[in-house]
Amino acid sequence: MSLFTRKSMAALRAEAAAGTLRRALGPVALTMLGIGAVIGAGIFVITGNAAAQFAGPGILLSFLMVGVACALAGLCYAEFASMIPVAGSAYTYAYATLGELFAWILGWDLMLEYALSAATVAAGWSGTVSKLLGTFGIGLPARYSAARGAEVTLADGSVATAVFDVPAALIVLLASWVLVVGIRESAGANSVIVLVKVAVILLFVGFGVAYVNPENWKPFIPENTGTFGEFGWSGVLRGAGVIFFAYIGFDAVSTAAQEAKDPKRDLPIGILASLAVCTVLYIAVAAVLTGLVPYTELSGPTPIALGVDAIGLTWLSTIINMGALAGLTSVIIVTLLGQSRVFYAMSRDGLLPALFQRTHPRHKTPHLTTWITGIAVAVAAGLFPLNVLSVLVSMGTLLAFAIVCISVLVLRRTAPELERPFRTPGVPWVPLLGAGACVFFMSGLPGSTWLRLLIWLLIGLAVYFIYGRANAERARARNGA
Repeated sequence: MSLFTRKSMAALRAEAAAGTLRRALGPVALTMLGIGAVIGAGIFVITGNAAAQFAGPGILLSFLMVGVACALAGLCYAEFASMIPVAGSAYTYAYATLGELFAWILGWDLMLEYALSAATVAAGWSGTVSKLLGTFGIGLPARYSAARGAEVTLADGSVATAVFDVPAALIVLLASWVLVVGIRESAGANSVIVLVKVAVILLFVGFGVAYVNPENWKPFIPENTGTFGEFGWSGVLRGAGVIFFAYIGFDAVSTAAQEAKDPKRDLPIGILASLAVCTVLYIAVAAVLTGLVPYTELSGPTPIALGVDAIGLTWLSTIINMGALAGLTSVIIVTLLGQSRVFYAMSRDGLLPALFQRTHPRHKTPHLTTWITGIAVAVAAGLFPLNVLSVLVSMGTLLAFAIVCISVLVLRRTAPELERPFRTPGVPWVPLLGAGACVFFMSGLPGSTWLRLLIWLLIGLAVYFIYGRANAERARARNGA
């Protein structure tokens, strides 16, 4: 059997019509899913840190560059999502165009992307809840509210080593339970959270803009320190690569394709609308934040709250932390949703064991996949801090987006007759520019990140040739494919 076995459009559409997952999401719910995943750690934590460490006020340019690149990739995603309304997102698109081997590579990449994204955001959630409770005089046990190995200060002032981040693990398990209960309920909870955090962001921008000091924007692009990625234009590029971590959201929208009411219409709306809203909010927050506080002071777990404190509105700081908590919660829910749906799709194709595609008899959700993913992510969240692997998540996201852009070009050439309810405009230039922009941002990330990604992909190839390939062949034989 060829390594490049492709799945036919007829087979994909048969899967979409099978009804194993409940179709309960309209365009508003899908848009909220995207905003729920994008507006989280990126806007509440990474914006300030990327400005302090890489780009200075030039982080606005980083966000603008990323927004353009994501718009190009989003147009490609929208074409595929309208054609192939099946759970699995970029993995499914690669299977239909580039073949099984490339699909496996991308699916393996998405495992890393979603799982580590949820784990690192959960670590950020733990830090935020600790700070919020601290404002009310409630202290969590220091050794059990930080990642293993981190130095923490105990109540008596002594320094100790943390054992496990219990709050981070608990929020992951709670989010997993919400997802098992049902996609409609999960989407409803996410929509409420999204409204709360967007309101908080608008409060920050609305109050903060009156206190902006333009002197804090000078120099707009600080002089490079002599090291690539530390300010200057290379810092703007490095900042763009790092903040790409946040834009996993509209990929998560496409993973819910099999649960959309009218995927041909609703998915393109959800992808492009969530991208537009989030890009505007990111640029507005970055502009106000760097105008309130010198960029050199923005490194830390709660930079937006720091910005509010700098102008004396301490009451707003508590509200900001509550909004950050809501934002991080919704990111965890949506990324866990995306991870379980990718596992579901790969199991359906025989590349993973069959248990990953079992659905709950009443809730019609992939409950075993969700719990397996949730427990694994909870353990990782308890052990690793927010900043350990966020750059690697960005690398995985960029790789996935680049492959989707290329896949649009491949399918336009190999199957030009297929119905495309939404067509990416400006082909071949939009897909080529989208893929090129993603590779460009990847080039700005550290060499160690490239090495870690390579090691992960080599492990994935070993799993594929030892288990996935043969099991997928058996699955095709059973199904008569």
